[in-house]
Order: sequence, then C-alpha cells, then structure tokens
Amino acid sequence: MVKRTEQRGFSLIELMIVIAIIGILAAIAYPNYQEYIIKSNRAAAQAAMMDIANREQQFLLANRAYADKTALENSDYDLPDDVAGRYDYDIEVPAGTVPTFTIKFTAKGPQTSDGDLELNSEGLKTPPEKW
Repeated sequence: MVKRTEQRGFSLIELMIVIAIIGILAAIAYPNYQEYIIKSNRAAAQAAMMDIANREQQFLLANRAYADKTALENSDYDLPDDVAGRYDYDIEVPAGTVPTFTIKFTAKGPQTSDGDLELNSEGLKTPPEKW
C-alpha cells in the first residue's frame, strides 16, 4: 500500500494571478507617486520663491532698491539643495523709477513636465493653476 502525502504550496496559475494583480496595482500607483513627487518639488520651489520675495522686501527697505540675483547671492543666499537640483532661478530687476522684481524658476530634469514658475513684486503668481 502506497501512502500519498499531501503537497503544500502554490500552483503556477495561482502565482501568475498574484503577479498580474501586483502588476496592475503597480501600473496604477506609480504614475500617482510620480505626480505626488512633482507636486512636492513644486511646493518646495514655491516656498523658496516666497523666501526670496521676503528677502527682496527687506533689501528694498535697507537699500531703496530690489536685489538682482548677484546681489542676493552676495548677501549669503543659497537656493536650498532640494530645489536647486530641480530648478534654476533668475531675478529680473528692471531699471526704472518704480522698483519691481520678477523671480523666475525654470524647471529642469524630471520637473520640466511641470513647467516654470514666476512671482513678481506685486504678488502675481504664474501660471495660476500651479499655485
């Protein structure tokens, strides 16, 4: 008389179904994760822009003019590392009787799909749908 032992484990079909389900979940979750990362990088850039705008106001009070990028960097300002890796920035200070400035953040690397950001001395934020 031959005794049969019950085998334990998963069949190939069961493993394939689990792998298919994991693949479907990953296909849904990964784009959402990438979108979340892009939005968090944008929020960090916006915070840096607001910091620069505050520094511009302080510079205006002390010097009766806004600081361009060179003057800002000479006053020991460095863009935070997490923002500097994803954006380049520039500050335009046009010559004129009324002092104004425009802060421009140009996206680079994977952040380019999100687009560029601008903030001016009047508080106008563009593009509005990104703020």
